[in-house]
Order: sequence, then C-alpha cells, then structure tokens
Amino acid sequence: MSCVVVIGAQWGDEGKGKIIDIYTEFAEMVVRYAGGSNAGHTLVVGDEKIVVRLLPSGILREGTRCLLGQGMVVDPAVLLGEVDELIGRGRKHVASQVKVSTRAHLIMPYHLLVDALRESRASEGKAIGTTKKGIGPAYEDKIRRNGVRLGELRNFAKLTERVENALEAWAPVIRDLGGEVPSVESVVEPLRALADRVIPMLADTSELLDDAVKKGAKILLEGAQGTLLDVDHGTYPFVTSSSPIAGGATTGAGIGPNRISTVVGITKAYTTRVGGGPFPTEQENDEGRHLQKVGAEFGSVTGRARRAGWLDLPALRYAVRVNGIDGIALTKLDVLTGIARPKICVAYETPEGRTDSFPIDELDDPRVQPIYEELEGWTESISDVRQMSDLPAAALAYVKFIEDKAGVPAYLVSVGPRRDETIVIRNPLG
Repeated sequence: MSCVVVIGAQWGDEGKGKIIDIYTEFAEMVVRYAGGSNAGHTLVVGDEKIVVRLLPSGILREGTRCLLGQGMVVDPAVLLGEVDELIGRGRKHVASQVKVSTRAHLIMPYHLLVDALRESRASEGKAIGTTKKGIGPAYEDKIRRNGVRLGELRNFAKLTERVENALEAWAPVIRDLGGEVPSVESVVEPLRALADRVIPMLADTSELLDDAVKKGAKILLEGAQGTLLDVDHGTYPFVTSSSPIAGGATTGAGIGPNRISTVVGITKAYTTRVGGGPFPTEQENDEGRHLQKVGAEFGSVTGRARRAGWLDLPALRYAVRVNGIDGIALTKLDVLTGIARPKICVAYETPEGRTDSFPIDELDDPRVQPIYEELEGWTESISDVRQMSDLPAAALAYVKFIEDKAGVPAYLVSVGPRRDETIVIRNPLG
C-alpha cells in the first residue's frame, strides 16, 4: 500500500505544489483534504507557471484523478475559474479529472464579507492576516452547524433555507462591523448559474478514495498551509481555521489512519511566514531581504511579501513530532547560494534556561530568543545538480546538518523552481 500524506512543516508556502507535482508522476489519485482558496500552490512546468488554489496539484497529470475532500471549504466560482483557466491553456482533461465531496462546505458571499470587514476593522497588531477569502467564517458556520454543503446545490429549496438561517445569524455581526447584510436572493441566485457545472463534479469522495485504497492504488493526500498554522497545533490565534497536519488527512479525506503508509514534511532551507503572528527567526535586515528577493517570496494568492528568516530546527522537530514525519523534502536550497555564513536556529533561550524544544506557547515573550549556529556558505550555482554527491561540500553539509538535528532523512532536495531542478533521493510512492 502506498498512501502518502504530504504536509507543510512550517507556516505554509514551503513549495508543496512543486513537490506534489513531482510525486504525482507516480500517483493515480491526489486528494486535497483541508483549507480552501487561501492555499495557492505554484507549479512550474518548463517555462509555464500555473497557480492552483483549490484544485489538487496533481491536476497537471492527465491520468491522475483529483479529489476535493469533505474537509475543504469551496468557493464554486473560484473552482470553475481554475477549471476554465486550465482548459484555456489546452488542458481539456481537467473537468473529467476532478471530483468534489458532496459534504465539503460552500464559501458564501457573506463569508467573504465578514472576513474582509473583520480584518479591516481589527486594531493594529490584532489582525490575523487572513487572505480574506472567507475561509474562517465558512468554517465557523460548519462548526456551529449552520453551513451549506455542496451536495445541497442539488436541492435549492433546502439550500435557500440554510442561507436564510445563516444570514439571520450573521446579520448582527455584519451590521456591527459596519457592513450591509445581503439579501437571500442575492446569495442564492448566482449559485443557480454555477450549479449545473458543479453538480457533475460531485461525488462521495471518501468512497472513491476507499475503493482506490482497496485496489492498491498509489495515492497522495495533499495538505495545504502548514503545521504551524494548524488550528490546534499552530501558533494560535495566528493560524488557519482547519487542520493541515497529517492527522487532518484522516478526517478531511475520509480515510482511516491505518491506511497511511508515509508522511513527507516539506520545509524550506530557511523560513518564511505570511501575515501576523510570532516569527522568532525573522531577519529584518539585508540577509532577510536577500532570502525574500532571491526566493521570490511573494504569496501566490495575495501577492503579499512574505516575512523571511533563518531555518528553525526546534520548530521543524516539533513538526516531525506532531505529524509523524518519516522524511523531509527540502526546498529552495539554491536561495542560500552566495550567503557567506547561513545560520540555523538550533535551540531557544528561555527564562527557565536553554531548551531544544519549540516554545510555541511562549513565542511572544521577549525573553524567549533563538540560539543560532553558523554554517559554511557556498557560492557555486547548484541548479544543475541532480545528485547529492555533486553538491558543493558546504551545501551538502547544510543538508546533513538538518537531517541529523531533525532526526529524519531528506527524501528530496529542490535546487530551483522548475520540476526538473530537483534531487530525488527516495520516492515514497516507488
């Protein structure tokens, strides 16, 4: 059995799109299990750059089935927009490849409205830094049992009733935030035009996944965001509204935990973060600006510049623990080329003394400070390297240092944004 979960081991933006696209050459099914259109995965194939927000990264492989699981929240206009964009680029197979869970929840216009109003009204330092895609409010409705599921596009009487109930609950919030409450008709009627195209994509995706497992198919479960944005295990409250860790795959995709064979954690060779919240190894200096510029650190969904800093090994070990990571995919090693003495956070100084653990609940305490080790840098270009033994000695030592301190091996090392600019050490689907 090969059922592999691929997750982000940092605050998202680790390069999951590229890595999953590489692995899908060997996969028969790719499943997104959490999040929504706040997760942009950038795929670079030859000279073509494609950003997907809802569709699984395996969508570029014609023979790969792609599922959107019930753990997701889906904006149907965004979904169809992505399908149409790919069809317009000559990928006629897309619509037939995709199946969406009937139990996934719809992102509604009032979710987008509340999200934007909250962020714009938040006092300085209190904004979460959301993508304003309606993700949080949609999950709120799901949890308080007031959401609308995609399967209800087949029954507009039931859908209208659910929208009425939701708007009744949201109306005081919207008014308090200074917004105008939309009418039921203004929400429901646009969905009628979309429903005819979305309904053929709907399915019990959990059953499809289970059938594939029983047939011995090679499956990738694709996480969105990253471990440190997990609603339970992240840097709360500066987190997303779902569970992007490996454990979230079981509920979000509808698969038993005993079906998962391997967990791969993706980490950059440094660290980035989008939005608010603590970031101890952030470098607001020339080195941080180098990482940001050379690494093209701008959000694929928002276009916002990402905060950048050194790799945080205690945070990576934390991700290894809560996900059960078997191996890491190390991305953007090439971005460190030309930095004379790259640093890595190896521990933290706290009021209680030095700790090798990630002090996730104390990161806003100014007395909690990262402890760094400096490593040798390299100046040689590594984008043409395809074997670990061909890396410059300092680059190879950098990777080995991470493996040793994180306690897990590297399965893959990315040395550039293109699909072929990769050193594949071990294929979890092989």
